[in-house]
Amino acid sequence: MSDHPPEDLPPYRLLTGPDDASFCRRVSAALAQGYLLYGSPTATFNGETVVVAQAIVWPSIRSSIA
Repeated sequence: MSDHPPEDLPPYRLLTGPDDASFCRRVSAALAQGYLLYGSPTATFNGETVVVAQAIVWPSIRSSIA
């Protein structure tokens, strides 16, 4: 595995979106690329839908932010 994420992506990302299958697929795709979950997911209600967020990190930076 590379020390750097693929496709010029940043080593830390916060994925957000409606709580639906599309969001779950985005998180799953990031995990398949090699990212790791960082912290717990969060959820809020914006008056219409539930919006979720999940932080992910590239493994090479995990020790520097823990």
